[in-house]
Amino acid sequence: MKKRLGSVLFIALALGGIYLAYTFWPDEDLNWALTSLLLLLLGLGLFYLRYERAHVSSKEMAVIASLAAFAVVGRIIFAPFPNFKPTTYLVILAGYVFGPRAGFMVGTTAAIASNVYFGQGAWTPWQMVAWGLAGASAGVFGRLRGEKVTAYELALFGLLWGFLFGWIMNLWTWLSTVYPLNFETWLLTNTSSLLFDISHAVANVLFALLLTRRFLPILWRFRKKLTITTLEVLPHEKHN
Repeated sequence: MKKRLGSVLFIALALGGIYLAYTFWPDEDLNWALTSLLLLLLGLGLFYLRYERAHVSSKEMAVIASLAAFAVVGRIIFAPFPNFKPTTYLVILAGYVFGPRAGFMVGTTAAIASNVYFGQGAWTPWQMVAWGLAGASAGVFGRLRGEKVTAYELALFGLLWGFLFGWIMNLWTWLSTVYPLNFETWLLTNTSSLLFDISHAVANVLFALLLTRRFLPILWRFRKKLTITTLEVLPHEKHN
């Protein structure tokens, strides 16, 4: 009940902030950085509220916490290497095996938890959404390919998300630090981060090629252990 109340309060604050943003800033001078941040908080609050109503089992919550912890540790260990970290790959792997909902939760949890070390800020909700979407989309991909997926396919998926993650974060940079907001400044913002995005994409590919064959079967076996199938045994009919 307290968690649900917290989510409702979270949503109410976001809606109130959006109202204030539109009240104090006319359309031509709207603070898009603040407005977009509040919209993201609203979206995250709605997701968490729905997640709480889904009656998630304690086993699934334990899995999410464990996988998020691995992603956090991986990000911290590789802190000296800009944008070259296993976090995105681990989020993708979690979503692929355990589904879109778990993937989104692992991504958002890894972002906010690891930023206790790296620093919280207005960028945190953007990272939560970016990693959450990476995990959720991997869950959709997992439903299509299942256990037939290869390391090369996950590497290609990670390559794509290396750039998508960067473009999402570039949107935050563009809205919050760049003026004027037009196509030229948007293109310049994305171009300036190209080397970091390439580093991120290459890291995802390498970690996928190095770790998928070892860790993916383990996660599949673990998922199967969490799935309890109850078989109803029908009594044999007696024939005279």
